[in-house]
Amino acid sequence: MAAPKKGRRPAGGQSRPGRALALILIAMVALTGGMFWSGHTTPRLGIDLAGGTSITLKAKADPGQESAVNETNMNTAVGIIERRVNGLGVSEAEVQTQGRENIIVNIPRGTNEKQAREQVGTTAQLYFRPVLGVTNGGPAPAPSASSSGSPSASPKPSSSASGSSVGEKKPTPTATGSAQGRALTEALKAPSPTPTGSSSASSKPKATGTPSATPTPDASTAALEQKFASLNCLDPKQRSAAGQGVLPNQPTVACGEDEPGVWSKYLLGPAEVDGKDVDDAKGVFDQQRGMWIVTMDFTSGGSKKFQSITSKLSSQADPQNRFAIVLDGEVVSAPSVRQTLSASAEISGNFNQQSAQDLGNILSYGALPLSFQTQSVDTVTAALGGEQLEAGLIAGAIGLGLVIIYLVAYYRGLSLIAILSLGVSALLTYVIMALLGPAIGFALNLPAVCGAIVAIGITADSFIVYFERIRDELREGRTLRPAVERAWPRARRTILVSDFVSFLAAAVLFIVTVGKVQGFAFTLGLTTLLDVVVVFLFTKPVMTLLARTKFFGNGHAWSGLDPKRLGAKPPLRRSRRATASGPVDPKEA
Repeated sequence: MAAPKKGRRPAGGQSRPGRALALILIAMVALTGGMFWSGHTTPRLGIDLAGGTSITLKAKADPGQESAVNETNMNTAVGIIERRVNGLGVSEAEVQTQGRENIIVNIPRGTNEKQAREQVGTTAQLYFRPVLGVTNGGPAPAPSASSSGSPSASPKPSSSASGSSVGEKKPTPTATGSAQGRALTEALKAPSPTPTGSSSASSKPKATGTPSATPTPDASTAALEQKFASLNCLDPKQRSAAGQGVLPNQPTVACGEDEPGVWSKYLLGPAEVDGKDVDDAKGVFDQQRGMWIVTMDFTSGGSKKFQSITSKLSSQADPQNRFAIVLDGEVVSAPSVRQTLSASAEISGNFNQQSAQDLGNILSYGALPLSFQTQSVDTVTAALGGEQLEAGLIAGAIGLGLVIIYLVAYYRGLSLIAILSLGVSALLTYVIMALLGPAIGFALNLPAVCGAIVAIGITADSFIVYFERIRDELREGRTLRPAVERAWPRARRTILVSDFVSFLAAAVLFIVTVGKVQGFAFTLGLTTLLDVVVVFLFTKPVMTLLARTKFFGNGHAWSGLDPKRLGAKPPLRRSRRATASGPVDPKEA
């Protein structure tokens, strides 16, 4: 029989375990260094552990739309608010309905907590309305008896929209109050662009005498004239109440800030495009103009509507060639139009980085289907969560202690490898959780802590599977070094299958659940992946190295690998040598 070639690896062998240990050591040093370099040396905590803010919102419907407060719209609002808040990096925010009209929002304490509170109840009702008239923001003086002639609102020339950009900074108008009423009457009587896609666009008269939803000049012109004339945009209360309760298909008045402290008031026609037609929006910095803007991309239907309105406005004279971008009843930009636009637009105005990104975030995730009034804003302390965390950690420490006692009593020296592996897994879990806080907004809550504690059992199972495979090989009569290598392939398959099932369960749980349960699923999945890394790159290489020592290799009574204690059979190699060399002496057999 030919002698085996030197340097040939045994089945499942690992000739250089030092490489795997060096790799995991480098990874641990790099991750730990990154944690200290980032300045985030502790994991972010959820609201149940760190405290935070609890906000109660009450839904309110617009006049004539009381039925809008229903389960469907409330659930839609919950989803939008949750995406808005988590889009700011405030992870683990809880958003849920309470009763028929209330929504409870729990925001954990963090760097974006204040910013999230400001966006929670923002309605973000965005409309594109044609401008019928514009003047300064103060109330108009009483018209004199000799008032006549042309409109008094004569704003300075504004920058025009071109290409795909429509949002230029609003001009500062200069106007007086004379002859305003007659000008507004003419503007309202003038035909405004017909909303694209509206069922009322047909030129045929209706068979019934039902009045149109859009007010006629005879019915509402005088009231709108009076409202526009008396509106004082310098008064915050009047500004906020200017467009309240107005349906999108009705003309209205609104205020807009040209620059800090300088306001204009607008007479606006029915909305042509709304926020639902916006497909994506984001705040960006315009290098050429040196200002922050919000860019918007429209849906296919929104592009057609936007193309139609800009086509009609481009042929009008100022200010009727302008459209106002109205957000929650306030004009944020009113650019003029010189050519037809369709696919995209931008909103420019008095934005800084935060306000531009906030608006882009709100518009990107959608407008709330309902208006909400803040009922209460309460600060949540972490006292209760801290007590629960302390109790959970005590329970976890007791469980870990019992596991270690069992390992020492049953596996003796092998328990050292298991304890070291558990320590490496715990260190990696802690460092990665600390890094994931600023990276993806991961926040550690009580269920996540439970997931980490459950993972101790999963990791211990992997060690036990491998140790038992080694002990089985020793019972068959093999020495420790070949037993370690032969046991690894079969143990590896079992470990991978077991961890795959655990990870699959964690992934499904993460996808189908919301809120705190996702924290449990995420932590369970993370620790399951780390278990594979630790077993492959630490446990197996360390076992290979220790098998070369006298304490383990000679089967010391306290090594956990004593052949006599395991009931090992006579060595297989003796019978193999005898068979290869010739007849076996019965006495030797």
